[in-house]
Amino acid sequence: MIRGWGLLMIACVVACGPGVLSAQSCEKLANISLPLVTITIAQSVAGGKFAPSGSTDAFSGLPSFCRVVANLKPTSDSDIHAEIWLPLTGWNGRYMAVGSGGWGGYFSYDQMAEALQRGYATSATDDGNSTRGSGKFVMGHPEKFIDYAYRAEHETTVEAKILLRAFYGRDARYSYWNGCSGGGREGLLQAYRYPDEFDGIVAGDPANVRRNAWALWLANQTFKDPAAVIPPAKYPMVHRVVLDACDAIDGLKDGLIESPEKCEPDFKKVECKGADAADCLTARQVQSAQTITSPATDAAGHVYFPRLEPGTELAWARLAGGPEPAPLFWDQFRYVAYNDPNWDWRSFDLARDAAKANDANRDIDELNPHLAPFAKRGGKLMIYHGWADQQVAPGSSVEFFKSAAQASGNPAAAANWIRLFMVPGMGHCGGGEGPDTFDKISVIEAWVENGKPPVRIIAAHETGGKVDRTRPLCPYPQIARYNGSGSIDDASNFRCSAQ
Repeated sequence: MIRGWGLLMIACVVACGPGVLSAQSCEKLANISLPLVTITIAQSVAGGKFAPSGSTDAFSGLPSFCRVVANLKPTSDSDIHAEIWLPLTGWNGRYMAVGSGGWGGYFSYDQMAEALQRGYATSATDDGNSTRGSGKFVMGHPEKFIDYAYRAEHETTVEAKILLRAFYGRDARYSYWNGCSGGGREGLLQAYRYPDEFDGIVAGDPANVRRNAWALWLANQTFKDPAAVIPPAKYPMVHRVVLDACDAIDGLKDGLIESPEKCEPDFKKVECKGADAADCLTARQVQSAQTITSPATDAAGHVYFPRLEPGTELAWARLAGGPEPAPLFWDQFRYVAYNDPNWDWRSFDLARDAAKANDANRDIDELNPHLAPFAKRGGKLMIYHGWADQQVAPGSSVEFFKSAAQASGNPAAAANWIRLFMVPGMGHCGGGEGPDTFDKISVIEAWVENGKPPVRIIAAHETGGKVDRTRPLCPYPQIARYNGSGSIDDASNFRCSAQ
């Protein structure tokens, strides 16, 4: 199989001809003959005219670009779809691949649009899944599982760089990855498996597949028994209990928990004294609340996954609302681990089934923190994670960050290539009560291209489209501390310091 630079040379011979490379028209990209790749669309799109298939709503504000749609078949069982967008004018000389989420099955057009508006050439893939929202496509298809895990992203990047070179007559000066949730996981997998592929990677709320065992463990603990269910109407009451216990740990009572790792709320304080009521938790519901904010452990006390942190209470329904686990979590066991669409989640046993899932994922979709080759090459990795993430335990990113620094061979110098930013009050990839909006792309550009590592990132929270709070995000383990004067909603009144 000819890949990488071999294909690049083929592309150059076909598209560029002899002598000096020169740019090609968009439509001529369809004539490029590449092994195992079929280009189905290569067309110029006028500014503001692109609308996704099945939609009549065009993306406003987009510049004109060359849209290439391709089908990639690195194996006989692969069916990977990719889109590559190339600015017709004003290309900034950079390339950005964007990730997807869940089980794939769609293109991250919003992220592609943002990259294109910044002048980037950009690409995305459906991860080899033709149907959104289900992992059923991998059952009995081990090659499709590999495509989903990391190969679709890699193959799409290879082909995007080939087309980019053919279209502009030169390579990109810098290559970046940007993704959150499943896209965050994909970015970390690319850094491990293909350390030469990207100069800078932004990985948000990485959805480590180990969390699926944790999610099913929580399901069995918190809603398998109807008496264990905490009604969503009680979430605000539980949230107030947590804020009362933990909000001021950082020295400022502002509705945000900056240091949830130090927070151990006592839910027994709101245990019902008599009959169940809206302003209290039954004894069984207290147990559920304690379970949600505790790590997943087996009978021997072995920790399998970190806890949902205090501050997530308003969104507990995602993992503890029932009546069944979300397919996002369940599918790994019925379609990958057991190859049985009728596998019953109620039969889940943490020690047995986590081991079964790990065996199925080993060397395919598990995050590996040994990123020394990426670091040695000069790659920069920025991870961010919301402390109020309701879907992926935030502590999993803290674990990965510490492991990657240790595995690099020089932990003291790890800040030169990897930094983690924990976002107080932010939910999964955004939302929540905290400052969830910040310019990740400019941050990674400055680090990669100008040698300016991020020491303080200004993030904003909006209500009704209006910014009502800004706050600095600090490289872990630092937190934002109030200087003691001025508005607590103004980032200029905070400094980054040790916890």
